Amino acid sequence: MIQQLRNEETLELFEAFLKLETVEECFMFFEDLCTVKEIEAMAVRLHAAKSLLKGETYEKTLESVNISSATLSRVSKAIKYGDGGYKKIIEKCGNK
Repeated sequence: MIQQLRNEETLELFEAFLKLETVEECFMFFEDLCTVKEIEAMAVRLHAAKSLLKGETYEKTLESVNISSATLSRVSKAIKYGDGGYKKIIEKCGNK
């Protein structure tokens, strides 16, 4: 993990995420916290990660997901070299 993310404010934010109990609570919190574009961007990145982790090619993912090649590259890099966050959450959510 990027060391600069480990601070009191980020810890408090992540602990707040863990307190959310329903999808409706998530909608309410994220609508207050983020712009619509930020929420959409996170959703698209997760969708792209699911596609790549299913074994879809980079090109097929670009065709099926509304994402730029630069953003897909960052998602792919995170999957290959990151801490496994995408894989972990996708496994926890099941095959939706």
